[in-house]
Amino acid sequence: MAAKQAATLAAFGTQHIGRGVARSTEHVWAAGQGSWMHSMDGKKYLDFTCGIGVTNLGHCHPKVTKAAQEQCAKIVHAQINIGYHNPAITLVEKLLPVMPDKSLDTFLFVNSGSEAVESAVKLARHATKKQNIIVMQGGFHGRTLATASMTRSKTIYSAGFGPLLSGVFATPFPYEYHYALAHGKPQSSSLSDACADDALAALRLLLKQQSAPADTAAIVLEPVLGEGGYVPASARYLRGLRDICDEHGILLIIDEVQSGFGRTGTYFAIEQANVRPDILIMAKGIANGFPLAGIASRKELMDRQTPGSMGGTYSGNAVSCAAAVACADVMQTEGILDNVKARGEQLRSGLSALQSHAKVGPLIGDIRGLGLMLGLEFSRSAPASIATKVQKAAHDRGLLLLTTSVFETMRFIPPLTISEAEMKQGVEIFGESLKAAASS
Repeated sequence: MAAKQAATLAAFGTQHIGRGVARSTEHVWAAGQGSWMHSMDGKKYLDFTCGIGVTNLGHCHPKVTKAAQEQCAKIVHAQINIGYHNPAITLVEKLLPVMPDKSLDTFLFVNSGSEAVESAVKLARHATKKQNIIVMQGGFHGRTLATASMTRSKTIYSAGFGPLLSGVFATPFPYEYHYALAHGKPQSSSLSDACADDALAALRLLLKQQSAPADTAAIVLEPVLGEGGYVPASARYLRGLRDICDEHGILLIIDEVQSGFGRTGTYFAIEQANVRPDILIMAKGIANGFPLAGIASRKELMDRQTPGSMGGTYSGNAVSCAAAVACADVMQTEGILDNVKARGEQLRSGLSALQSHAKVGPLIGDIRGLGLMLGLEFSRSAPASIATKVQKAAHDRGLLLLTTSVFETMRFIPPLTISEAEMKQGVEIFGESLKAAASS
């Protein structure tokens, strides 16, 4: 009976929900708890997707759920143009101590990552009185018209939607695995440095040939490419970007929509390079599934904007902010970053062990990432569409995984609260799925 009802609902959704929204399954989800998702037809799945890095603290974390429930009974919508509300003020108090630089002391809350990216661009253009934006090849910043114009991970996000936002230029991202392949050398620290230096040289050339510093408001990048393949930028590259920005009066915008809030083992990935952003973009894990995003910058920049030029009807929703406050408390009291380190090492070790397997080892080209934001890219010798085949095989065995990028790549984004036993189970299922897909 439940399976029939689920099938009926899925068919209704297929008929009436816009086709532009892609789905990796046709499940109708009934519940989520911790690291697990339950479908209406009675099946249970270990979730290594986290709603694309959103439910960092697991599904329906009791403290986050309680905070949202209590706020719903007080006030749901307190419009930001009319006054402050306590959850937003409290959230700022919680965020200030964990910002990657003390200069990031002023906040704007919005609803989604795309809105936050657009807010960052508006701030940069207004503050510098310059129009151009430089983004990274492989970067993803959203699906709105402006953010799709900035996205370079896949053409699907912009194809057919032109004309796009003008004044956007792309520079190479230091993709070390492909750099090593192009040079016919194994990955190493010296090759990493060379990759970073070449990417910085390409950026300097862009500033001489395509977008003069006098016309360039900001450089925008994810410190770990998300949709582009879970590729981390080296500290050498990020520090080089900071130097170029300082040299030319360009703002450095760090997009931590997916990599923020503990995902990479530190509160924000940029901390690991000890680099100061001029503007920090955040979303996803901030409220564990409630719609909330934002930017942080220094007061001197933010206060240049005319009152009324930023924000929106639902920006900084009270329930979402209350959930975010609870998330901040959980991060501090439940040892989340310690668990990320331990489970990240466990995941990397398990994936690396597969590289020594006689049958599937040669199919694995690169394992990379930080914390619990890991990517596995298949080698050029792997069968066509291997990533999609592995994803399906894993699903059939009770594990939810996502592919990413234009290359054959799996991404691993389990909850930051995942247990040692759950991680072991997930790695085992992945190994079985890889072997099955390789044999198909």
